[in-house]
Amino acid sequence: MVFTSFKGSPVQTAGMLPVAGQEAPPFSLTRVDLSEATLETYAGKVKILSFVPSLDTSVCALSARRFNEAVVSMSGVVLLNISADLPFAQKRFCQSEKLSAVEPLSSFRAPGFGKAYGVLIQDGPLTGLLARAVLVVDRANRVVYSQGVSEITNEPDYFSALASAQAALFAPVS
Repeated sequence: MVFTSFKGSPVQTAGMLPVAGQEAPPFSLTRVDLSEATLETYAGKVKILSFVPSLDTSVCALSARRFNEAVVSMSGVVLLNISADLPFAQKRFCQSEKLSAVEPLSSFRAPGFGKAYGVLIQDGPLTGLLARAVLVVDRANRVVYSQGVSEITNEPDYFSALASAQAALFAPVS
């Protein structure tokens, strides 16, 4: 269980956010074309998992734009922007913002996903959505960077996440 806050009020999440060294939990999430994507879908790539409550909020939108700007030139890295938003809304957002490096994934059909990753908000006005967090997962599906953002309305540490992704690109696969 992790605690974060929303506009200064404490918020509790279910599960534990994976930490560096752990294997990333398996998942099956919904793509914008309604097909399923799993961790294996991105085999051989470094994965940035950016968890956000909703792309309809200013901080989530800003986060998607900033990560997209950086990742677009990082061959071998995939940016998975994960929320409970419906795939139709995710697609519309990414098209309107011209986010070519963002792969939006929805947890709307995966009730256990948020708990498996420790980001399911359990109380407060955002109950049922995902807390803001970032994981970087290497090509062997090991977590190499983990940040649960302590205040949901704050942006994540882009520099550290992107540096970890860059380092994972050149690390030997074990």
